[in-house]
Amino acid sequence: MNGGWGQKITNRWAAPGGYREFLMLAVPLILSTGAWSIQHFVDRMFLTWYSSEAIAASMPAGLLNFTLLSLFLGTASYTNTFVAQYFGAGQPDRIGAAVWQGLYFSLIGAVFMVLVSFAAGPIFRLAGHAPAVQQLEREYFTILCLGAFFPIASAALASFFTGRSDVWTVMTVNFFATAVNIVLDYLLIFGNAGAPKWGIRGAAIATVLSGIVSFAVYSGLFLKKSFRQKFGTWRFRRMDAALFRRLVHFGLPNGVQFFLDMLGFALFIILVGRFGTLALAATNIAFNINTLAFMPMIGSGIAVAILVGQRLGENRPGLAERSVWSAAHLTFCYMSVVAAAYVVLPDLFLTPFGKQADPETFVQIHRYGVVLLRFVAFYSLFDAMNIVFANAIKGAGDTRFVMKVAVLLSWLVMVIPTYLVSVWLHWSLFAAWGFATAYIVLLGIIFLLRFLRGKWKEMRVIEEQAFAAPVALPDAPSAEL
Repeated sequence: MNGGWGQKITNRWAAPGGYREFLMLAVPLILSTGAWSIQHFVDRMFLTWYSSEAIAASMPAGLLNFTLLSLFLGTASYTNTFVAQYFGAGQPDRIGAAVWQGLYFSLIGAVFMVLVSFAAGPIFRLAGHAPAVQQLEREYFTILCLGAFFPIASAALASFFTGRSDVWTVMTVNFFATAVNIVLDYLLIFGNAGAPKWGIRGAAIATVLSGIVSFAVYSGLFLKKSFRQKFGTWRFRRMDAALFRRLVHFGLPNGVQFFLDMLGFALFIILVGRFGTLALAATNIAFNINTLAFMPMIGSGIAVAILVGQRLGENRPGLAERSVWSAAHLTFCYMSVVAAAYVVLPDLFLTPFGKQADPETFVQIHRYGVVLLRFVAFYSLFDAMNIVFANAIKGAGDTRFVMKVAVLLSWLVMVIPTYLVSVWLHWSLFAAWGFATAYIVLLGIIFLLRFLRGKWKEMRVIEEQAFAAPVALPDAPSAEL
C-alpha cells in the first residue's frame, strides 16, 4: 500500500501538471509576496519608532489607499492571464500588445487616484481622529495617491514575466524594490546620513520611489532587444481598442472583486470594534497571525492561474485540470499543518504580541486569541480551496462569476450579519467571527463546485480565431529618436 502511494507521488512529482512544475512557479511567487510583507512590516515598525501619531495615521491612510488601489491593481494584474494564454497558444506578438493595454489602463487608475487625493481632507475629517493625526493621514494618503501609477503599471509589466513562467525575474525585482524601500525608509523617516527628517512623509515618499524603481527596472527588461524582437514589446505599443476592451471585460471584475473583498474585511474589522478594544485587538492579532498562512497562498494562487492560462492557450484543458489538483494537494497539506499548529500551539503565535503589552490586559486578549485561532484554523482549510479553485477559473476567464459570488457572500453572509449582531442584537464577538468563517467556507465550496462543473475548460480570454496582425511600429525606441 505504502509503495503504491509512494509510486503515485513520485510519478505525479515529475509528470507534466505535477507537483514539481507547480512548485517551480509557486516558490518564487511565494517569496515575492513575502518581500511585500517584509516591506510593510518594516515600514510600520519604523513609523512606530518615530511617533505614536505617525503609526496611528499610517494604518487607516494606508488601508484606504490600498483598498482604492486594489481596483486597478486587480485589473492591471489580470494581464497575466492574457500573457499566459497567448504564450500557450504560440502567439508571441500578442503578448507585447496585451501588456501595453495593461499600461494604458494604469493611466486611468493613476488619474483616478490623483483626483481622489484632493478629497483627503474631507475623508479624514469624517474619521474624527485627533487633528494632528488627521494632518499626517492627509499627507501620507496624498503622496501615495500621487504615486499610484507606478505600482499599477508595475503589476501590468510583471505580468509579462509571470505569464511566461519567468517568475524568478519578478522575485528578483521585488526583492530589489523592497531593499530600496527599506533603505529609503531608514533615511527619510529619521533623517539619517544627512537625509531630510520627514517622518511619515518620508515613509510615503520612500514607497513611491521604490515603486518608481520597480517600474524602471521592469520597463528596461520589457524593452530589451530580444523581447522587442520576439514579443513585439515596442512594435505593438499602440492602443488596441478590441484588446483593451477584452482586458477590461475580463480584468475589471477581478479588480472589483479585489476591491470589495478588501472593503468587506475593513468593514468587518470596524464593526468588531463595537465589541470593545480587547475584542478588536484580539481580532487584529488573529488576522496578523493568519497572514503567515495567507501570504504564501497568494503566490500559489498566481501560479495556478498561470498554469491554467498556459494550458488552455495550448488547448489542453485536461493538463490544466491536473495542474490545479496538484496545487490543491500541496496547498491543502500546507494549510493542514498550519491549522493544526494554530490549535495545538496557540501560544507559539500569540506570545510575541504580549512581550511589550500590559500583562493584565494581554491575559484577556490572549483568552480571545486562543478561541479566534480555532476559527482561523477551521476556515484556513477552506481558504486553501478558495485560493486554488478561484484562481483556476479566473485563469480561464471566469472572473464575473468569482466577482458576483464574492460580493454577494461578503455582504450577505459576513458584513450585514456582523452589523446586526454588533449593533442591534449585541451578541458576542464569536458570533461575528462565525459569520466571517461561514463566508470563507462557502466561498471555498462554491468555487470547488464551479471548478468541478468544468465550464471553465471552454473559456478563453484571447481571440478564438487567428487575426490579422496590426501594422508594426518601429522595433526599437531609438529608431524614432
